[in-house]
Formats: sequence, structure tokens, C-alpha cells
Amino acid sequence: MTDIDHATGLPRPPQGLVTLTHVIYGLHAFSALTGLLGAAFIVTAFLSGWPSIIAVVLNYLKRGDTRGTYLESHFRWQIRTFWFALLWVAVAVLAGLTIVGLPLAWIVALGAGLWVLYRIVRGWLRLVSEKGMPE
Repeated sequence: MTDIDHATGLPRPPQGLVTLTHVIYGLHAFSALTGLLGAAFIVTAFLSGWPSIIAVVLNYLKRGDTRGTYLESHFRWQIRTFWFALLWVAVAVLAGLTIVGLPLAWIVALGAGLWVLYRIVRGWLRLVSEKGMPE
């Protein structure tokens, strides 16, 4: 029998999936922090670092197991963060192809990096509180 969370009315996810979701946030955070601490931008390290790529693959592989629980929204949040960050990097690269667009490229890349950090921190804090992510 599935345990139901009385506050949300949703089934409680198995502890192993909760742990996996923490690991995925940790992998994303590790990739982003290597960009913060290294020479690369946060967003490029987030997108090209092996930990983040492994994390998004895990998101896709285990997404079906989270259906109907608050973890489903976290998996959706993590996947969207990855793909929208990729979109912003593409915009920055396109802007950076011209000398005139270089300042815009730097601003977009910096903004995307800060946005990625925000999404990781906000998602992880809500996971610790056992809350889902807003739509």
C-alpha cells in the first residue's frame, strides 16, 4: 500500500528516489560550482560538465518512477533548467559571433549562470522541505 502525504494528498515517494533527487541536485551543483571556481562560466560548466550530463540522463531515466509524487515537479524543474540553460548559451554564442554582440554575449552568459545557480538552490531547498516545485 502506498503511503499518502496528508498535506498534499500525493503519494509519498520511496526514500531511494528522494535520495536520488538529492544526488541529482548535487551533481548539477558540482558542475555549476566548477564553473564558478574555475575559468569557465557557470552555465558552460553546468552544460558541459560530466556530472550535470549524468544528472540529466538520470532525470530522464527515472522520471517515470516519480509520476504522481512531489518529486515529479523536481525532475521537470531540473530537466528544464538544463535545456533552458543550453538555449541561453546558444543565444550568447550567436551574439558573440560579432564584435558588437560580445558585450551582450557576456551579459547573457553571466545572467544564465546566475539563473542556473538560483534554480539549483531554490529546487534543492524545496526538496529538503519535501515540497514540490511550482509549475
